[in-house]
Amino acid sequence: MAYIKSVFNSFSLRMKGMFKLFQVEPLWFKVFISITLLTSIVFSGSAFSSNSLYEGVSKFAAGLFFAVYGYKMKLNRQVSIIFYGLAVICMVLSLLEIMNRS
Repeated sequence: MAYIKSVFNSFSLRMKGMFKLFQVEPLWFKVFISITLLTSIVFSGSAFSSNSLYEGVSKFAAGLFFAVYGYKMKLNRQVSIIFYGLAVICMVLSLLEIMNRS
């Protein structure tokens, strides 16, 4: 039980730290990240699953999200490469989804 409590406390501290880091970002960054995250979540929902264009837009928004965070984390090379890799995967899946539409 003590282990679970310590893991939860560690997770809680990390989430608070990430939220504080997000708060000090410029307004354009907050708006851009929020829009791309919401676009990705909304268009990946079941209401839009019948049209592959919406799924492509969802994957493209996720790719932009990862690319911006990859650029933001450029001082930590390993994390930046991971985010860029995720961005490339999302962009390729987006293009494939949009090309599959026709």
